[in-house]
Parts: sequence; C-alpha cells; structure tokens
Amino acid sequence: MIGRRAGGPPILVTGLPRSGTSWAGKMLAASGEAVYVNEPLNPGRPPGRSPGVLDATVRHRFQYICPDGEEPWLRAFSGTVALRYGYAAELRRNRRPGDLARLVRNASSFTAGRLLGRRALLDDPFALFSAGWFAERLDCRVVLLVRDPVSLVASWRRLGWTVDVRELLRQPLLVRDHPCVRDLSALAGSGDGLTTTAALWRAARTVAETLSARHPGIRVVRYEDLVTDPLNGYRDLYAWCGLTWSPTAERTITRASRQAREPRSSRARATAGAFRWHGLSRTAYRPMDPQRALAGHRDQLTTDEIARILALTRP
Repeated sequence: MIGRRAGGPPILVTGLPRSGTSWAGKMLAASGEAVYVNEPLNPGRPPGRSPGVLDATVRHRFQYICPDGEEPWLRAFSGTVALRYGYAAELRRNRRPGDLARLVRNASSFTAGRLLGRRALLDDPFALFSAGWFAERLDCRVVLLVRDPVSLVASWRRLGWTVDVRELLRQPLLVRDHPCVRDLSALAGSGDGLTTTAALWRAARTVAETLSARHPGIRVVRYEDLVTDPLNGYRDLYAWCGLTWSPTAERTITRASRQAREPRSSRARATAGAFRWHGLSRTAYRPMDPQRALAGHRDQLTTDEIARILALTRP
C-alpha cells in the first residue's frame, strides 16, 4: 500500500456505465478538496489513452488489475493519485491540437491540486472489477454505485449500447478471481443485448457484494437512494470519504439534483449505435430530472422485457 497523503486517501467512484458515476464523482468533487480524474482506464480516447494522466497501456475494456503482474499498474496509478502529470509521456503519444488542449487542462488541474494538497478522485466505471486492488494497494476509498437493473438495461438500449462479454472472458486473472464471470460464457458473441446487459449487471452485483464484504474501504451505494435524497446521501458519503461538507457543496448538489430538462440536442446525440465504451457526450454528468432518472427510460422496454430482466437479475 502506498503512503497516505496529507489531504487524505484518494477516492475511486466506480460501477457499471450508466450507474451514475460521473454525477457522483462531480458531486464529491464539489467539496473543493479533490481533483476529478475522468476514466483513466477507458480504452478509448478521449478520455482514456492519456499517458500524462495514466502512464500504462490499457488493453481491455474493464482491464483487470490484481497483485499478479501489478508492477506497471502500481507505478502508473501511484503517479496518478499523487497528481503527478507526465508531460513527456503525453507528448510522445498525443500531439494534435485537441490533445494539447487536454494536456494543458489536465496538467493544470493536477499541478494546482498537488500544490493545494487536494486528493485525486477517479471516476472510472472500468475499474469496477479491480476495485479491491484500488482499495488494498492505493488505499482508495471506493464508492461502488449500483443501479436498478431494469433502468440500467433501458438506459443502455436508449443509447444503443451493447456489450461483448468476451472482453471479460479474455482476462484469465479476472475469471479466476471473479468466478461469476464464467457464467457469461454462454453469451459470448451473442446479439441479444438485453440478455447480455442483464447478465453483466448480475455479475457486477455479485462482484460488488463480494468486494464490499471483503474490504472495509469499499462501500456499495444505490444510485436510486442518491437520486431520492441527494443531500442526505451525499452528506453521508462526504463523511465516509473524509471530505468537508460545506454550503458550497450543498448548493452545488441541490442545483444538480433539481428537475432540469436535457437539451434536445443532447438527446438527439444519444442515438443508436454500438457502445464503444467511451465518449464524453454520452458519459459525462449533466443536471438531472430526478423523476426521469428514477423512471430510467423504462418506456424503452415492453412489459415482457421488464419481466425477463427481473428474472435474469433475481438473486
């Protein structure tokens, strides 16, 4: 385990994509005591494949990290959570105008955060299966979000997202440490998006329960609980993460949780297409309408499909 920093341990917010990790990460960063780091394990650019932020090569979606072969990951993430930006590594790989703009933004954020004694706050759904490693080896406080399965499957369908479970099955250490992933084998190459998404949800829930029981630094939080009572929910998370609850944080969370219509242009951009596991426009936080968030786009599903999801994800 790396040494604890003066400002407190780093924070990881994780959970399946569309479980509210971006919203939760931004609300925790509203403390002013943490530097928000967006999806360093995302295999696509942006926001991933930025060696200035994480100087390691991500080869898989849901890249699995554990003590076996951890050296490059421990070195790279030790730099990330210490907010040390790798200028040379970034420039070796990314030199287009847009890349340089991201370099300036990320480097400035890291440098200011380090000088001010802030903590790194990683928002990364792709760290879900590796959350135990983050808690053990990086001393992270891990907030693991779980969303209602029907709402999550409906949200994925609305965006046209799909999942190829072979991304998980190709990682033998992940299958070894999380045997529930083997249950996905029958769905390898399947075109049934509803069934594969529901099966992924079921595996993620099992992993969340196992890891939280094993690691006191991992806390499972229901997305719907935060949506229903955001002020009390986040006040509790602030205390657990060791962040200072302030009037500024309360105002930010209140504003972000009010009913706010998503702009038509944003809705139009979220059209059908293969889920590429990245894309700021589709994963970044936006102010929400709480009632719509709880409804979870269930109008995308028929009654029979909802019943099937519930049957597939039943404990």
